[in-house]
Amino acid sequence: MATAEQQQQIEHVHLPVRGLTLHVAQAGKGELGTVVFLHGFPEIWYSWRHQMLAVAAAGYRAVAPDWRGYGLSDQPPEPEAAAYDDLVEDLLAILDALAVPKAFLVGKDFGAMPAYSFALCHPNRTCGVMCLGIPFGVNSSSLNTLPEGFYILRWAQPGRAEADFGKYDIKRVVRTIYILFSRNEIPIAKEDQEIMDLADLSTPLPEWLSEEDLDVYSSLYEKSGFRYPLQMPYRSMHQNKPIGDAKFQVPVFVVMGEKDYVFKIPGIESVMKDGSMEKHAPDLKITYIPEGSHFVQEQFPDAA
Repeated sequence: MATAEQQQQIEHVHLPVRGLTLHVAQAGKGELGTVVFLHGFPEIWYSWRHQMLAVAAAGYRAVAPDWRGYGLSDQPPEPEAAAYDDLVEDLLAILDALAVPKAFLVGKDFGAMPAYSFALCHPNRTCGVMCLGIPFGVNSSSLNTLPEGFYILRWAQPGRAEADFGKYDIKRVVRTIYILFSRNEIPIAKEDQEIMDLADLSTPLPEWLSEEDLDVYSSLYEKSGFRYPLQMPYRSMHQNKPIGDAKFQVPVFVVMGEKDYVFKIPGIESVMKDGSMEKHAPDLKITYIPEGSHFVQEQFPDAA
């Protein structure tokens, strides 16, 4: 967990953004520029605590919002109408509100999708884009080749995750998801199981996640609940648009933990290794972290 002294280096603001109030954590003066960190699920701004302090110490301004519907940000009035385009527009509005002309974007998990989209739509506002665990150009239809018990297919069903999660308190749900996602096997339940059945309280937390860290995540999900997070990303993946001949005008950097279960999802490894990303990102760098899990930025903060 970040120490009290480190926590004091992080400032928290609430910005009016497109009819909602969004929470943004920030640190550093920004002499060298701004780095915006975009979280995934089951994460929150706090998952970037190590990187925020590191880039601030290096002379950058670190900015880490809670997406709409997550953490300390407002819930949108119609969570079931969740759209990736809203995240891109929210990001643009956050930069405007903070008077940031251009930024480096760092996206993790589903946060990679609006990071890539923003860089393509607003190259004049983007210095470069770095994404952890999600390469550019993955076809979500490949998910349908996995068994029915695959967690994304289960959670895409309205009411299925709600019933599963509802049997436990928020802390138990977040704990279980962190444990499952930190493994190198894809979370898949049997026919007579739900996803929450795949770990119990006797299963230890990953060594890099403390009980205090878990308490932070749990408290933030107690505020937000899971209504919007289940919509975004799990029930919005059909919105992913064909990439066509999209071409990045900024550098793209992809980091993949070799023990991230996502690496085993059909289509991920081939996109990483078949050269297809180079067609869209002329200035592309790919780095693999041999022991890296899905949470590589928390597991190895000095490497990610």
